[in-house]
Amino acid sequence: MAQDGLLKSLENADVGEKLALDTLLNALPWNADGLIPAIAQQHDSGEVLMMAWMNVEALRETLASGRVCYFSRSRSKLWRKGESSGQQQLLVSTHLDCDGDTLLVKVDQTGPACHTGRKSCFYWQLDTDGAAITQAPLIDPADLYGK
Repeated sequence: MAQDGLLKSLENADVGEKLALDTLLNALPWNADGLIPAIAQQHDSGEVLMMAWMNVEALRETLASGRVCYFSRSRSKLWRKGESSGQQQLLVSTHLDCDGDTLLVKVDQTGPACHTGRKSCFYWQLDTDGAAITQAPLIDPADLYGK
């Protein structure tokens, strides 16, 4: 359960100040399912690739292994990005937003991040007229998943 005010109390901390990982994990506002949103961003281009969920175990594995691991809500288990498609995310750095409720995972993405075969899951652009697809698939999903 989150430690009320811990992150708020550190808003004016000096650059380089550290917090133990266990202390931080206990302070995060995990949702009722024990999850926190994680946004994956290509480290060199800044492109936002996808959003997924992490639990404590996924975050610890990601930090320890250098390969990004999420929690699959549909499968109710850890999901190592690329385990079925081969399109892995190698960890460059992990960041926490100012409210402590969203992770930013900077990655080196191998191939497409999206299950549709596109580089990014954010391939719909919306405006007042509607929505348009802005990216073509890099790889046919049937080739990605062997279907």
